[in-house]
Amino acid sequence: MTRIAHDYHTHSTYSDGSFLWSMVGAAADAGLEGIGITDHCNVSEASEDARRKKVMGFNLDATYERRREGIDAIRDRFDIDVYDAVEMDYEPEDEAAIREFLDAADFDYAIGSVHYLDGVNVHFGSYYADMPREERRELVDRYFEKLVALVDSELFDIAAHPDLFERTAEFRGLASDDHYHQVAEAFRASRTVPELNAGRALDDYGEFHPAPRFVEVLLEHDVAFTVGTDSHEPEAIGPRVEAIAEQFERYGIEPVEIA
Repeated sequence: MTRIAHDYHTHSTYSDGSFLWSMVGAAADAGLEGIGITDHCNVSEASEDARRKKVMGFNLDATYERRREGIDAIRDRFDIDVYDAVEMDYEPEDEAAIREFLDAADFDYAIGSVHYLDGVNVHFGSYYADMPREERRELVDRYFEKLVALVDSELFDIAAHPDLFERTAEFRGLASDDHYHQVAEAFRASRTVPELNAGRALDDYGEFHPAPRFVEVLLEHDVAFTVGTDSHEPEAIGPRVEAIAEQFERYGIEPVEIA
């Protein structure tokens, strides 16, 4: 079976995850050589984004230096590399602010994510439930436009969960091969690598990101993948690492190392 050495996508209490020491310890117990701590971060100046950050406590733009000290403090406790990284919310209009922040923060690597459609997180299916199917299809078009812009921006090492909206029943089945080929061409021309993300593979959604057909199209374009368990709790890391290893084996490919 394919050996997974690094998990590049996990979260700590500096956003919506668990204690640093518990996440790193679980990664070491899972036999990993490296774990990336990639807490959520948003640097948009829009008032709604600023309010959301305060409500949710996603303030890594203000706390990353303190988290860095925490990462440094636990590195010697475990025989595993710990990467000081970030998962950034991406909107095309925020590119200048994102670039400025990433240049200043100097993380080991950066993940870019599209989380919002129509200003609402794609997980909130109830918001989209009453929209006509055509409106929801247009939002999926917009999602892929943002994803291509994210890849083209060259701001990020990794693109997280490239079809995140598939977790939401109201959007499921609205993506097309045209969408997939468009994104695959962008990845092929970029340094940005998509991850094989296990964030919902073992629970309610029951699939990896990208979905199987999307993976097939990406492979047709010779696009490589890296690893992200997207774990928020330590007990999720081991099972997700095993599941991702099986998935890489199934496709007959090896994961890309980032850090």
